Amino acid sequence: MDTTSELLELVHRIGHRARHGYRRSLEPLGLSPGQARAMRELIEAGRPLRMVQLAQALRIVPRSLTPVVDALEEAGLVRRETDPANRRSTLLLITARGEEIYEQARQARREVARELFGGLSQEQRETLRELLGTVEQA
Repeated sequence: MDTTSELLELVHRIGHRARHGYRRSLEPLGLSPGQARAMRELIEAGRPLRMVQLAQALRIVPRSLTPVVDALEEAGLVRRETDPANRRSTLLLITARGEEIYEQARQARREVARELFGGLSQEQRETLRELLGTVEQA
């Protein structure tokens, strides 16, 4: 196997472990990884977002976001409000309960990362972060 193919296989396997571990750690919170990502984007935005803005931030089409937001709203983690600047648009806001649950999801994510990368030194983790960042930008 050439080095490039081997790297691809390693990234795939590590990604699988990360996704599986994160999904498993979110189950007790009643969240999927996609829901947790949507909540993270809303919190990091620091302001209400329109559906289309959140979809763009998540790099998905808006219609794929609807079931995610529906589930979050049903769980009381986000709420929809009419955008006062454009009555045809809907804003998404994280609720206080959503902030609490997201903090637990963030902790779960950290724990999964510790499990995956705990065997690396701080210097190795930094090098890996830089290398993966370079690959992502390419």
